[in-house]
Amino acid sequence: MKIKNLLLSTLVLLLSANLTSAQSMGEPKVQFSKVVNKSADEMWKTVRKLDQVHKYSSAIAKVDWSGNMGVGGERICHTPDGKGFFKEKIVAYDESSRSFSYSVLEGAPVKGMTNFMQVVDLGYGKCILVWWSNYDEFMKNPQMTEEQFQAFMLSSIEEMTDKMAKDS
Repeated sequence: MKIKNLLLSTLVLLLSANLTSAQSMGEPKVQFSKVVNKSADEMWKTVRKLDQVHKYSSAIAKVDWSGNMGVGGERICHTPDGKGFFKEKIVAYDESSRSFSYSVLEGAPVKGMTNFMQVVDLGYGKCILVWWSNYDEFMKNPQMTEEQFQAFMLSSIEEMTDKMAKDS
């Protein structure tokens, strides 16, 4: 019961602390959170390696990084078939809150996409990874529906979370 109350208290603090981020993103189209059996510091050491996302996602084969390893840095994430890519730019980065946001500039079937990720300390060697994604408009295409895109996002986020936890 104590752990459940601790989790609820932490989530309330997280939501209130990030109200500004949530408001600037609007209502998230994709939301994900998962408790991880690692300390927040351990998990953040892995999550913060912005140029190594290819190690944690089967949808990304390699990453080309340019610029700062924080705000203003950009990465191009290449797909395994070599035909696709995602161009992303880091728009916020905060070591103290273990969080960052990035905009997807090209490669996704959406316009105006921003993603927010944060690692929150739960104590007792646990943390919770929280992810919000929002975009202005889904671009209709023959490859997938908006619901399929959102399902792909959730599946990818869960895969990355699990692999980052193992690597932490």
